[in-house]
Amino acid sequence: MFLTKNYKSAFYQIVYFVDGKRTTHSTRKTNKSEAVQYLEEFKKSFEIPSGAIDSISQITIDKNNLTLSKFKEEYLEYCRPVKSKKYIDSIAFSFKQLISFCDNLLLTEVDIRTVDKFINSTFTRTQRGAHLYYRSLKAALTKAVEWNYILVNPFTKVKFPKLSKTFPVFISEDELLIILANTSHQHLKDIFTVAFYTGLRLSELINMQWNWIDFLQNQITVKCTNEFLTKSKKERIVPMSEKVRAILFRRFNSALHSPGEVVFYNVKGKMLYHDLVSKQFKKVVRKSNLSEKIHFHTLRHSFASLLVQKGVSLYVVKELLGHEDLATTQIYSHLQKQNLMDAVNLL
Repeated sequence: MFLTKNYKSAFYQIVYFVDGKRTTHSTRKTNKSEAVQYLEEFKKSFEIPSGAIDSISQITIDKNNLTLSKFKEEYLEYCRPVKSKKYIDSIAFSFKQLISFCDNLLLTEVDIRTVDKFINSTFTRTQRGAHLYYRSLKAALTKAVEWNYILVNPFTKVKFPKLSKTFPVFISEDELLIILANTSHQHLKDIFTVAFYTGLRLSELINMQWNWIDFLQNQITVKCTNEFLTKSKKERIVPMSEKVRAILFRRFNSALHSPGEVVFYNVKGKMLYHDLVSKQFKKVVRKSNLSEKIHFHTLRHSFASLLVQKGVSLYVVKELLGHEDLATTQIYSHLQKQNLMDAVNLL
């Protein structure tokens, strides 16, 4: 038995194994010393059932038998309740690429040399793909360390090659109008427009419920629920422009709605599928003869780019987008043309 803590709960958890399966029990304690004391009492009162083994024996067995594929399945099962389907798919694909490269090694056999060769080999084919695999697998093996399956995460010892820097693609308001003119369904026109003028992620838009919207305060509160978590795991407030307010108010008045009902739907009360909306947007972009580089996420970039070009501070843009770090928002800094001109004019 041992204590652990993760972002899913504020309380320390007791971890033990029954019939080879990982089991947890909440201490209901946020203070570590109190949690340790609770663990000692739990050990005394806990009658180990038949088939249960202590953590040391389990770790030895896992180190001898746990392959990459077996760990992948356990890790995916752990992630499914709190991660999006898109993120789960990216984890599964990252493991597939690693296993294809080095075979189904034991988890303890994945060393720094193997990781280094895998990343460098992949980087020569696809820089962005290599970066995705690196981030996904690094997070997975960090969890393996927390679970005492391995002592060191080899991905933390490998320095990722420097990515070439490219500016984010964005569209103008005129290009948005072209896209909307070529969009047949009203619910898609609405979601495209709201995405452009709020910067909300597609996952946030399709999970948006009427209880997120305050027409009196003219704001949207992006909420975390049992079914949905924001990327940062934090709630944020996004003010509504008149364009956004008009669209949402029209949808609200079109029929009776319950507070927990989703705002955007094709069939009333049914959530839209992430991939379906994304593919429909791409289809319209091609029909509009616009750049192949434009994707649904471009609408979020466009919102930020438009604000920066109008002189809005990067700090404000950071809060509106829900970025954890200002460094993420600084990809839009090149659009502060007036600041650049003022600097050059000092010469």
